[in-house]
Amino acid sequence: MGLYNQNGSHTGMLARRLLIASTIAIVSTAAQAASCEQNFTASGVPLVTAVSYKTWQEFPKLKVDVALKRIAQEMAAQGFSGVRINKQLSSVDAHQETTGSGRIQTLRAVARARGNSTRIDAVFNIQARQVTDKNIVRAGLCDIVRAAAR
Repeated sequence: MGLYNQNGSHTGMLARRLLIASTIAIVSTAAQAASCEQNFTASGVPLVTAVSYKTWQEFPKLKVDVALKRIAQEMAAQGFSGVRINKQLSSVDAHQETTGSGRIQTLRAVARARGNSTRIDAVFNIQARQVTDKNIVRAGLCDIVRAAAR
């Protein structure tokens, strides 16, 4: 048995529909609100193949050109060389060489408008036979990504 509202429809069915709709809204909001750290991934085999570290985050009401400038400033502050903004690609590229071997690591961040927000993607690549601490990379990449909104 169930309760019926004034229109004669079953309120249990209405309650279930509202619950499903609110659950979908919460899940989609949570996906959009995921932090840089939650979006962090690494692919490749350290010391064997090149390794690519990636992350992203969306920021509401952030303009792409402002984000690119702030990202470039953060990359330079972190000691990256050759920092270049490419306005056509909405990207910032940089590199570093920390091992003394002459083999560089590359960094790219891209800012893309998505409705009223801007999505920042960042990728840090190291070459085969190089290794780094994933936690340090995550922290550094997320500092760069969040710099876009400061």
